[in-house]
Amino acid sequence: MDVVGTADPYFVAKIDDNVSMVSTVKTNTLTPVWNEIWRVKNVPMTSDLVVEVLDKDVGAPIDDYIGKFKTGVAAGAKELEIEGPLFRRDRGTFWLKIDATPSADPAEPRYLFDGPIRYSKHISPTVGRLTNVDDAHLYSTWKMYLIGVPIYFKDVYQHWNVNYKAAQTIFGSGPTSLAIRVGIHAGHKMLYARSTSNGFGIIQSAADVLTLFHGGSIIGSEQEYLSIQAAKVDGTAAPIVPSSLAHRVKPAVYTYIISAEDDSLRFSETGAAFFVDFASKHALHANCCERVRYSGEFHPRPRSRSRGDDSWVGWQNFNDSMPDDTVDWEVIIDNNSGTYSPDKAMLPTLKALLEHNFPGIGVQAFDREDEELKQSVQACRDYALKHRGVLAKHLQPHLEEGEESLMKRAGAEESSVPSSAGPSTSSGT
Repeated sequence: MDVVGTADPYFVAKIDDNVSMVSTVKTNTLTPVWNEIWRVKNVPMTSDLVVEVLDKDVGAPIDDYIGKFKTGVAAGAKELEIEGPLFRRDRGTFWLKIDATPSADPAEPRYLFDGPIRYSKHISPTVGRLTNVDDAHLYSTWKMYLIGVPIYFKDVYQHWNVNYKAAQTIFGSGPTSLAIRVGIHAGHKMLYARSTSNGFGIIQSAADVLTLFHGGSIIGSEQEYLSIQAAKVDGTAAPIVPSSLAHRVKPAVYTYIISAEDDSLRFSETGAAFFVDFASKHALHANCCERVRYSGEFHPRPRSRSRGDDSWVGWQNFNDSMPDDTVDWEVIIDNNSGTYSPDKAMLPTLKALLEHNFPGIGVQAFDREDEELKQSVQACRDYALKHRGVLAKHLQPHLEEGEESLMKRAGAEESSVPSSAGPSTSSGT
């Protein structure tokens, strides 16, 4: 690839420009092995599969282009030459295998993504810039490709709320709205940028779902947090001892959208500090799209002491002496989004979709005005504050003197791009 002979390759595969997948990034190799599976239903036999191979260039606005190839979708093992950009020179060889079976239900939509359910975890560049909190979980965004969104939601979308002032400010036609959208596009691109430091995973079981909600590198107590900050002030080293709670389900509330662009579920902790200065958390995740499939908030909740047990737990009755794998968990999801104001009549559809994608995990969907929802959210946050060393500033972050917001940082990076490139409107895979 380059003079020193290294690359961090990944690929983007597309079928007829109707459905696509993005692979994981393999670091420091010219012989990457992905062994990744991609299932798509109802693909016409005349379709073309196009694969572009790129080299992840961390910090650069555009990744290096290695080359691409095109092939049909006939079954069998294939060995294909990667064609580079200059004089179509050989840039390597790509091996793949296609399995094909007759469609079981031709009435279903064409190019229907059928798994596996992949997700990527992106660490925000604001770690260590916005605040001094040593909790990577607070600064992460997740992106997960869902199965069956067109089947469950069909042609139903949620348009931005024309009666919501913040949404009017974002999606309006004046120069102020345009400037806000440019900042949100840049912020979204930074938050969802593919990097060699991204985490990747596949959802195959309830345990995989719960892993999404693990606490990360958390601080065990407020006293420990304060001691770390004091050590930073006087310049001494302050290594954090990994807490046993890092691999437990964290009581946290998440902001989410289901994208109308690619049927992905995108989310982050609602109290994440990178939301500071943004007019809409949901618009940030949606990359300013005028419509989404759905949006709101969700949180994990312990439902009972074991599957089939009728005794109620909930965060208000939970304690850390209960191992996570002995508790029956559920996801509580709602339509709490002023920007898109999702129709509460679609909550049963949302519930069915997530139950289909979250094997072994119960799902309860509530309208944002439901009292049980409000009590559950409060119990979740109370447990985090009382038992997990979470500070109030984590839940309602704000800028302090000398701190830089993501909006400001995104604006600075956007202005450094040559004017001919224009503002980015990428969805940030």
